[in-house]
Amino acid sequence: MELNQKMQLTSANSINVARWLPQQFYYFYLWKQWQDKENPPVVTVPSGNFGNICGGLLAQQSGLPIKHFIAACNANDTVPEFLRSGNYQPKEAVPTISNAMDVGDPSNFIRIMEIFHQQKDNLEKTLTGYTISDDQTKATLISALKEYNYLLDPHGAVAYNALQQYQVLHPNTKGVVLETAHPVKFYDVIEPLINKTVPVPEVVAEQIKKEKVSTKISADVNELIEFLLS
Repeated sequence: MELNQKMQLTSANSINVARWLPQQFYYFYLWKQWQDKENPPVVTVPSGNFGNICGGLLAQQSGLPIKHFIAACNANDTVPEFLRSGNYQPKEAVPTISNAMDVGDPSNFIRIMEIFHQQKDNLEKTLTGYTISDDQTKATLISALKEYNYLLDPHGAVAYNALQQYQVLHPNTKGVVLETAHPVKFYDVIEPLINKTVPVPEVVAEQIKKEKVSTKISADVNELIEFLLS
């Protein structure tokens, strides 16, 4: 194709290993900050296409001392259901308030299974999955704000709820919760719950002030190619 001969293009989502392989470093940075080195953390990851957690599992396999991983999912819970039943059944994605995780057939899970040699028993020693509803997500977001004065984003609320459930069964564990983005990205979900405006970080406020620059093209591949080559 003419475009491939003139440009090097690739996907920027977590289907591409070049996206999630560098995410391993998140977990090394986490360990650098972890104070209780004698008691490694349980890490809870809000999971949709399972790229981030795949990077974490790979880091663990490389020797990073993470005690356990929790895949925190919303209603799109193909993987937690597989861990519960042993039946991997992709499903059509359904919309939730933690929409970055609305993936019914996560492409990176096959990579995770390869890490564990396609053995579910091996995977279960390292990974636990939870399904968190929108109602649970909302309640968790509100309770964390009231109890700790910390505003979670909806995806972080899914992860925090999953960690809380895990710690009921494993009360001596300490955990880390990953989030997806600053809560201001999801202001339309959060503000009606907390009855106040989500504070806008200075760096975001500066971006909002800038003039939007865009070029409108039709949904035609030839026009897209022409635009890119121009």
